Parts: sequence; structure tokens; C-alpha cells
Amino acid sequence: MWSILQPVIREGETFTWDRDTSEQAARTKWMKEAPGQTFVAVRHDTGEILGTGEFHANQAGGGGHVANAGYMVGANNSGQGIARALCAYSLSEAKAAGFRSMQYNAVVESNVRAVWLWQSMGFKILATVPEAFNHPEIGYVGLHVMYRKL
Repeated sequence: MWSILQPVIREGETFTWDRDTSEQAARTKWMKEAPGQTFVAVRHDTGEILGTGEFHANQAGGGGHVANAGYMVGANNSGQGIARALCAYSLSEAKAAGFRSMQYNAVVESNVRAVWLWQSMGFKILATVPEAFNHPEIGYVGLHVMYRKL
């Protein structure tokens, strides 16, 4: 999965991770325990990993019924429906695991393809935190908080 995670993390345009995150730190952060899950999209004929996703409880205790998720797709696989498939899988599996809703805490507003995709999957923008993300190319942009029931 590092071949998918590393370029996304180093690019620094869509995730709020430190751009110098090590492989071990990324693995620790990305791998989730039940009722959460980490999963991959694989090309059936070659076994190539096309993308990866994860979901987990957004909060502990009284907020543990709300899931949070993240997805990363290989640059060569962009625009092929992989992020949509990863999202659909996480919505179904999170519901099966007992979560009642899903919330994205930090969707970079300049990532318009992702914002459009999540909205097409039923997510609503609840709020935008102005200038909460320092994009390496365009500077400070907002982070959307997005939500949908499962």
C-alpha cells in the first residue's frame, strides 16, 4: 500500500498529514482495528493495488456511532471510479459494523473532484473551516466537514 500512500502524502494537496510521514508511521495511522477496517482495490488480472481506504469511529464514547473514512488512489488510476468504489464499500461496511452515519472532518475545498464525488454519494457540506489547510501550491484554503446518514 505504500506505493499508493507515499505519493499522496508527499504531494500534500489532499490529506492533512505531515508530508514527511514515514512508511511505518503511515502504516500505523492507516491500519484500523474492528469495528473499523482498512481495505484495498485490486486489479483482478494483475493483482496491482489501485487504491486503498479505511474507516473507523470518528470519536470515542458517545460519538462512537459515527464513522470517519479516508481514501487514496494511485495517480495512474485517477478518474476510473476507484474512489467511488472505495467510498461505496466503506459506506456499506460501516453500516454493517453498526455505525449510523459517516463524517469527513477535513475535505480540502480545492479538491473539487473529491467534493463533487462525495456530494454525489450523498454527503452534505455542514461547514467549511476557512484557511484551515495550507495547500503547497495555492496557499491557505478551507476544509469542509461533510456528513451523511448510513
